[in-house]
Amino acid sequence: IAAVAPVRLQGIDVPKREGLIPDIKLGTGARIKPYGIFKTSVIHDSSSPQGNDFPLPLLAQDTGPNNSPEFHLRVRGLRLGANFEWLDPAPKTTITGKIEFDFEGDFTRVNNRNVTSIRSSQPSLRLAWMRIDRRFSDQNSMFVLFGQDWSPFVSSTLPNTIENTNFGGIGYGAAYTRLPQAKFGFNHKFGGARNLQFEPEIAIVLPAFGDLPSDVANQLGFGERQGADSQQPGVQGRAVLQWQLDRAPGVVPAQLIFSFEHAQRTAIVTAANVPVAFKPAFPNGAEVSSDSNGYSAEFQLPTHFVTLVGKYYAGSDLRFYLAGQLLSNFNDVAGLTSTATAASIDGASNVVFGLRDGVAVVAPQRPVRAQGGFVQLGFPLSRIFDANPKGRNAGWTAYLYYGGDEVLARDARRFGGRGSHSDLFSGNIQYKWNQWVTFAYEEGYYRTRADLRTGPLPLFRGIPSFTTHNIRSEFAAIFTF
Repeated sequence: IAAVAPVRLQGIDVPKREGLIPDIKLGTGARIKPYGIFKTSVIHDSSSPQGNDFPLPLLAQDTGPNNSPEFHLRVRGLRLGANFEWLDPAPKTTITGKIEFDFEGDFTRVNNRNVTSIRSSQPSLRLAWMRIDRRFSDQNSMFVLFGQDWSPFVSSTLPNTIENTNFGGIGYGAAYTRLPQAKFGFNHKFGGARNLQFEPEIAIVLPAFGDLPSDVANQLGFGERQGADSQQPGVQGRAVLQWQLDRAPGVVPAQLIFSFEHAQRTAIVTAANVPVAFKPAFPNGAEVSSDSNGYSAEFQLPTHFVTLVGKYYAGSDLRFYLAGQLLSNFNDVAGLTSTATAASIDGASNVVFGLRDGVAVVAPQRPVRAQGGFVQLGFPLSRIFDANPKGRNAGWTAYLYYGGDEVLARDARRFGGRGSHSDLFSGNIQYKWNQWVTFAYEEGYYRTRADLRTGPLPLFRGIPSFTTHNIRSEFAAIFTF
């Protein structure tokens, strides 16, 4: 019985030429192997004021007279994909690809779906990339990847959770994202008894911030634009050290991972939107920018009796990575007088104009600073209790998780008094009945806390509260193929 393997998003081993065993072969030589997962979940939340079937940080809105509990039966966890390989004439070159989508998209509003929209979620793209690997020797190789993939920054490590919409908590420590990118990497195998490998990577990525246009038509048309308006790509890097920590049979290698990111956004105010009092100083409009910077350290340490997985991240404006309590930036109006506000060209930001020492200026926009992370322990119960590998009790595993995400208190207050810290403690047990069917149960305690500040506290059960919580229970039947 194998030990618990981490949820690996990007392996660093060079794909083996003709290593894909295809289910479909095309006349062009392409080799294709489809795959998928279908999950049905029965869910109860003790507090879900946003109405979602997945948890978000609380304190964002009033729950009403009670906790706003909800029940859901969800089948949106349908994920379909295919792996590809093309045989290049050069024997040391491997060309691979992947496409993957799921039904975590929106609920359509067309006439034949209005009444039944709750069961009519739409498909959305997750991954779509092609990769070229070139082996120079048994020790050295390089690769390039083009397309949408998991971001090199902060996305190498994820917890194994039953909740699949946000992998252990949007805003609860399991930061991650997927991005369009062009990525380049080099791999060196040092070898030895531990099979040591090292891989540095660098990528240019779509500069994304998650600052959504206020006009739904604009959001549907271009998603968001403030990153693109900066006129420069985002830059990310990752370094992975891989080795065999535990040489017992059935244990995968360990990894230590470091990453960083940098991107810039720009909010534009058109001339027509400049407040009247400031038009003489800004006759052609105005712009204001801010940066996103982040770094992370991640680890995956599998052994034959327990697997430890975790990460730590810190940075500024980490909203797009589902961190920093989903806060982005704020207007720093300190020292300004006679202020006036104008909407940016996309409606995603309010830009503040004011006077500093009698001179008309635009208030700087500051990124919200944040940090967080998680740790998870995975236990191969069947292996620990020496179950029969061919028997029905060979598929038991259990996981314990703790994660937290927080923003700098003074940034949270200046943003507008949102909750500044959320954490999650959860555990799940999974029973793999056979190679296709798994049953699982997960229990989680989600908590959000606000810092002391001036002004009214957010309402929870109609009462001003420093802390809110949600006890979430989920049972799932999972079919994998």
